[in-house]
Amino acid sequence: MEVRDVLKYLQQEKNPENTKGMARFGINTENAFGVSMPKLRKLAKTIGRNHELALGLWETKIHEALILAALIDIPAQVTKKQMDKWVKDFDSWDLCDQCCMNLFDKTEYAYEKIFQWSKRKEEFVKRASFAMIASLAVHDKKADEEYFESFFSLIKREAVDERNFVKKAVNWSLRQIGKRNESLRGMAICLAEEIAALDSKSAKWIAKDALKELS
Repeated sequence: MEVRDVLKYLQQEKNPENTKGMARFGINTENAFGVSMPKLRKLAKTIGRNHELALGLWETKIHEALILAALIDIPAQVTKKQMDKWVKDFDSWDLCDQCCMNLFDKTEYAYEKIFQWSKRKEEFVKRASFAMIASLAVHDKKADEEYFESFFSLIKREAVDERNFVKKAVNWSLRQIGKRNESLRGMAICLAEEIAALDSKSAKWIAKDALKELS
């Protein structure tokens, strides 16, 4: 399958009603066709892993094509340059999360990029850092506690970011680490209590929501 074949399929499956629904959930629909995730996942299984096709799909800038690119790309072939290029194109929380959960967290550069992107000013680049932390807390079964403890300083530092899509991702990462095991739950609760003491509405919301789930 080539890029033109994928675009033909997306055009055929175009659903304006779905696009309206996406917009209500805060998704940027400027270049979206409204194709559902189940259909994209089914198409990804049909295509299989294909790095070159993923790169080609990304260049189309069509919302569903970008998500599909993340679903079919090969983590071992993803470079740091590609990750930095793609993350700059994130213009919606769902694209950010799908790319981080299905591709970026499986690359050998995930840990490095988490620390780099957490310092960036762009809303969805920073969100990507914490989306990867949350995803790794669920998917990386072999990582030890110290691995996740190393993210605590980032979570506390960025808890004061008042932007909606950042604070929700920071909260998400804290909760997922805390749900990993009892030891990390205790540490996450202590961190949440520290965050609650910060002079920031965002920090207090993050802490309150995390403590509600973890306590």
